[in-house]
Amino acid sequence: MKNFRHQHHRPKKNTLIIGREAVINALKERKQLERIYLQSNVHGELIDEIKTLAAQELVPINKVPIEKLNGFNISNHEGCIAQIAKIQYQDLQQIISFVVENGETPLFIFLDGVTDIRNIGAIARSAFSFGVHAIIIPDKGVGALNEDAILTSAGALEKIAVCRVGSLMKAVDELHLNGIKVFASEMTAETPCQNIDFSEPCAIVMGGEEHGVYPALMKICDEKFKIPMPGDFESLNVSVATGIILYEVSRQRFPIA
Repeated sequence: MKNFRHQHHRPKKNTLIIGREAVINALKERKQLERIYLQSNVHGELIDEIKTLAAQELVPINKVPIEKLNGFNISNHEGCIAQIAKIQYQDLQQIISFVVENGETPLFIFLDGVTDIRNIGAIARSAFSFGVHAIIIPDKGVGALNEDAILTSAGALEKIAVCRVGSLMKAVDELHLNGIKVFASEMTAETPCQNIDFSEPCAIVMGGEEHGVYPALMKICDEKFKIPMPGDFESLNVSVATGIILYEVSRQRFPIA
């Protein structure tokens, strides 16, 4: 990942959908979009239709100044540009059913408020390496899974299933209905991760570094746990913490004889 911090790739024009009607058509055709950039001061019927369709298809909308849109080096954008998704989002229930039908023990990762694409990429890399079946992300409040995220994941984001959902809380309910427990990582929890039974069907919620797991989401999780640390430091980077937790999951599920 040489000099990744300084690499910011402008999306190629063939990955963009330009103009209001073109974006509406893409949404109606259910083309997978990463997000839509709308000029912050634009209004009108077509804009309202874009917002309605985007909400139905769980496509995030970023309201941005015109300078941001002009930065794509496109002049005829009409205040609206959509970026085609680099990955294909999967349906959560279909993934659950597929995993169970294959006789495997479900393992999922939730990302709640993780916005740094380098962290998302690193988490995806660990998740794929340790056999996570899918990463579950919300349609809002998460970093874009763009070329930079794929780069820092070493391509793992193109190999692991990603489920984009309208509500993480509803996704927890869906997992519970399928007999899958949901555990939350929380540095103030009393239970160390070694005492959680990760051998059973489960999902792990990882919160963003700034605010952690959303309190209402934490409340409906089955149990919260911590990574025990003898060092006197506030917390670990979320991608590092995820790797440590997934190692513990792997240790429990595949013990060395």
